[in-house]
Order: sequence, then structure tokens, then C-alpha cells
Amino acid sequence: MIIGVTGTDGGGKGAVVDYLVSNKGFVHCSARALWIDEIQKRNLEVSRENTRIVANSLRAEHGNDYFITEYLRRIKEVGWRDVVIESLRAVAEAETLKANGGILLAVDADQHIRYGRIQSRGSGLDKITFEKFTEQEALEMNDSDPHGMQKAKVIAMADYTLQNNGTLEELHAQIEEVLAKIKK
Repeated sequence: MIIGVTGTDGGGKGAVVDYLVSNKGFVHCSARALWIDEIQKRNLEVSRENTRIVANSLRAEHGNDYFITEYLRRIKEVGWRDVVIESLRAVAEAETLKANGGILLAVDADQHIRYGRIQSRGSGLDKITFEKFTEQEALEMNDSDPHGMQKAKVIAMADYTLQNNGTLEELHAQIEEVLAKIKK
């Protein structure tokens, strides 16, 4: 089974991935890992802005579904069975995932809750003001760059959407409900 995860920053994508990996034995494939590897190859500072720029550049060079096609190649090569791919942000990625039998899962939460979560992560990519957070989110929801993020459209394409405004236990229960529906 291949599950692609999309959603808003701080919405809980990582919590969904952690649950699937720890409790269901899924292999984790990360967009951020691909982008950061490339940022480091280019000797750039690892920042949110450079992550967006490098991801857009790779999509322009290899196709807007590059991230998914790269992981689909690795899945086939290695023979992984249950895989969770985090985080789809371009329409072509979602289309390619679904064309290859994947399920798209979106995760969202209230914007103020999400901002608090990203601040508590302590990642260098997330040390920003609330105003900058909302500005970046607006751009990433519908980037004018044809190779950019289209989060709003990708989230709308999801097979299932989780609202993560409550406890971790409530999120886990939603994940279990989705897995039960998928297995039917």
C-alpha cells in the first residue's frame, strides 16, 4: 500500500507518518529529505525559502511529479510494500501517486494551532513570525510558478482528510478509520 500525505504546515503530516511507521510498519519517504540533499549539493543554506526554490527547480528540470516518480522508482527497486510518502505539494505529484495506485491523505488544523506546532518543533526552517508564516502559506497554497507548490489544489484532491485540532489519540483514531476504509 502506498499512502501519500499532503496538508498544511503544522497540520500533523509528521504525526500521521510517525504513527504509520511506528504502529503499522510503513517505510517513510520524505520530500524534505530529497530537497535538503539537493540544497546541500548546491552548497546553499538550508532554509524554507531555499527548500521552495530548489524543489521548484527540480520539478522544472525533471517534471512536476519528480518527487513521486523518484520514490516510486526506489519503491520498485527495493521492493517496499507499505510506504508513506510525505509531503505532496504539486498537482502532478498527486496525479502520479493516484495513477500508480496510491491513496492521498490530507491533514489540516486551525492556523493558530499549526503555527504553535511549528514553533515548538524548533526546526531552523520554522523560526518565523506568524505574519511570515501566513505569507509563506499563502504563496505555497497557490504558487504562481508553474513548478511551484499548489497545496490548496492537492489538498482538494485527497481521498481522505483528517482534521487535527485535538489530541494525538484522536488523530490516531482517524488514521485507523481511514485504514479500515482503504482495506475494504
